[in-house]
Amino acid sequence: MEKIKMADLHTQYLRIKPEIDDAIQQVLTSTAFIQGPEVNAFAQALGTYVDVNHVITCGNGTDALQIAMMALELQPGDEVILPVHTYVATAEVIALLGLVPVFIDVFADSFNLDVTQLESKITPKTKAIVPVHLYGQCADMEPLLAIANRHKLYVIEDTAQALGAEYTFSNGTRKKAGTMGIIGTTSFFPSKNLGCFGDGGAIFTNDTVLAEKLKMTANHGQRIKYHHDIIGINSRLDTLQAAILQVKLKYLDDYARRRNDAAAYYDLALAGIAGVKIPHRSGNSTHVFHQYTLTVERRDDLKKELEAAGIPTMIYYPVPLHFQKAYARKSFGEGSFPVTESLSKTVISIPIHTEMKPEQLAFISETIKTFYTT
Repeated sequence: MEKIKMADLHTQYLRIKPEIDDAIQQVLTSTAFIQGPEVNAFAQALGTYVDVNHVITCGNGTDALQIAMMALELQPGDEVILPVHTYVATAEVIALLGLVPVFIDVFADSFNLDVTQLESKITPKTKAIVPVHLYGQCADMEPLLAIANRHKLYVIEDTAQALGAEYTFSNGTRKKAGTMGIIGTTSFFPSKNLGCFGDGGAIFTNDTVLAEKLKMTANHGQRIKYHHDIIGINSRLDTLQAAILQVKLKYLDDYARRRNDAAAYYDLALAGIAGVKIPHRSGNSTHVFHQYTLTVERRDDLKKELEAAGIPTMIYYPVPLHFQKAYARKSFGEGSFPVTESLSKTVISIPIHTEMKPEQLAFISETIKTFYTT
């Protein structure tokens, strides 16, 4: 059996190597390494895929969040609500801009923002909500958007882990992750479902005026070179990465299918094991399985057992944001966010990627089953 990896980017590359190599070679031949034609071509293709009017590419997913908040002219002291069970980048950008991160707990089953707690977090200083579509499926956007509209709040979707997932509203309307709020952001970090060979990110919006401001913000605040109308930053998706992403975008739905096939295998193999809870499937969102995350008893012992058997695992996230030194407050004591605190001790993500082999899935599943039944 081949060595098991959390993400097998090498084999994934080999499967489409001629197309990738040709795309890279075209950029090397043109030497248009910055803002080459492939950047705009990829942005247009991605916009068509997610069905949004404007895609603005940038340097990475963290920059995408920062550019979004700058373009919306959020001011120091403004409050932004976000789930406490998420990667630090979401909170980091808020704090970096002098805004106030307001944490909210998550649902224990979906791991996404608990919308039933949302209104209790809103104050006169609240200006935006950042739902994070965690592990591959959308947060519950319909009630969230209703609350945001009622309080006139911006919704900035962080879809770095769920690009391609689709949410269905009660009227039957279907929208891709990242296209339901005023702005959506994503990351093309190599291990993401649509990953490049370095860093990259993008921003989505249907608002033409806002799209122009987002472009300017990402490009030193200029519409015309050397004419700086607003404060901006320098954040670009380079041409090589855009060329690679344009090739991989054609396979994104196939990648999601392959991950779902692996998830379906795990579901059947692990269902009913005492001490193991398989990932919840939302009734109104598809799942693209950026991660396959179990909630388990004796998590740390299981992790050691799996690693001893050559099975890599990851814990997302072992230290909740409100316990991180950079974001800790006196009011954040034990029990402040009980679901997230429990998840930090019980979640474990096992390998799931586009190149999983049947024998690997069987071995991983059997190892977990044996741990809990012997």
